[in-house]
Amino acid sequence: MALPEIVSREQWQAARDALLVKEKEATRALDALAAQRRRLPMVRMPGDYAFTGPTGKAGLRDLFEGRDQLVVYQFMDNGPDDICSGCASFTDNVGRLEHLHARNTSYAVVSNMPLQQLLTVRDRMEWTVPVWSSRGSTFADDIGAGGGFGLAVFVTDGVDVFQTYLTSGRGVDRLRFDFNILDLTPYGRQESWEDSPLGWPQTEPYSWWRLHDEY
Repeated sequence: MALPEIVSREQWQAARDALLVKEKEATRALDALAAQRRRLPMVRMPGDYAFTGPTGKAGLRDLFEGRDQLVVYQFMDNGPDDICSGCASFTDNVGRLEHLHARNTSYAVVSNMPLQQLLTVRDRMEWTVPVWSSRGSTFADDIGAGGGFGLAVFVTDGVDVFQTYLTSGRGVDRLRFDFNILDLTPYGRQESWEDSPLGWPQTEPYSWWRLHDEY
């Protein structure tokens, strides 16, 4: 297997310092994007929705759990015989929610999967995040996720619920702990789309993803 070039500590530090300049530029660019994101307008959600969860039925306001902000991961429904490995691995990366709660923000996983299927997946994967089925509602379409996946952000004024943000695809990928850690390593995510030196290990995107108990 190919390896990075071996150099002296001084040469390594010079290369590291040069990269750090670009990393700081990227950090400032991300800060500017976050500032612009905070200034996005919002759209009123068209109405309430009938979600079902372990404790019974709930409306969209209920998912806030009394807080002012809500982040929802829309988990793909691939049918009764398939679980989206990408959605599952994203959810695996979600840590303790107390830190979000400290900033008046709740988090939930919502899927068009039937509730029992969703609970079976939750129990198998040992997730502790709140999960809700939106089966039979237009919620996924209304927020812009459709039949895919996405991360949506909402705020409430105490009466109505408003959507402020939605991202999907690589916009969701960049939030994952495992991908961010792999991006720091010499071999990266080891996927064929990455710009890596000749000889670096790579496979096709998605082909290596599994549910975490299938590796």
